[in-house]
Amino acid sequence: MLNIAVLVSGGGTNLQALLDAESRGGIPGGRIACVISSKPEAYALERAKRAGVATEVLVRKGFATPEEYDAALFSLLDKYDTGLVVMAGFMTIISDRVVQRYPNRIINIHPSLLPSFGGGGFYGLRVHEAALARGVKITGATVHFVNEVCDGGPIILQKAVEVLPEDTPETLQRRVMEQAEWSLLPQAVALFCQGRLRVEGSRVIIRESEEGR
Repeated sequence: MLNIAVLVSGGGTNLQALLDAESRGGIPGGRIACVISSKPEAYALERAKRAGVATEVLVRKGFATPEEYDAALFSLLDKYDTGLVVMAGFMTIISDRVVQRYPNRIINIHPSLLPSFGGGGFYGLRVHEAALARGVKITGATVHFVNEVCDGGPIILQKAVEVLPEDTPETLQRRVMEQAEWSLLPQAVALFCQGRLRVEGSRVIIRESEEGR
């Protein structure tokens, strides 16, 4: 059984999607072992506690240097024997050291069809504000492996969502979550835990079934 650590910062709706998927047997081969929050007040922690999942708080500004923060994060991930790290609305930038320690074992969910509206400065409502300002007719969400380039890792799954003429950033954000994020992230995590993802260069190959393992 693969232990999963979920990194959060806010309300935890994507965490809830993962918890719900696990409860119905939708993540075969994996279990959510801990939830690590960058903010002690994050509601995601309450979601985890209600599900009986261990919680930890790791605040970046509580450490004098990036190296000390990384060491504390490594200690927590080691504590739970973590095999997969899932960034589900985690608002702290992780360092190259973290990426290099967990190569192709960190997954992130981003609220756009990457490479559009990704990279530095594109997070939360800012992504949807930019999409509406550009006048795109289709947006969506992307699950990708994390590498040293912000939002630049190999893409695992994407799903398109229509942009409506009357949309605001808030309504678009909600629809992208409901129609894309909450289904894509558990699906990608399940594929990883079943050993069905293989990275070849900048591409992710998804094996159709577990046959031949």
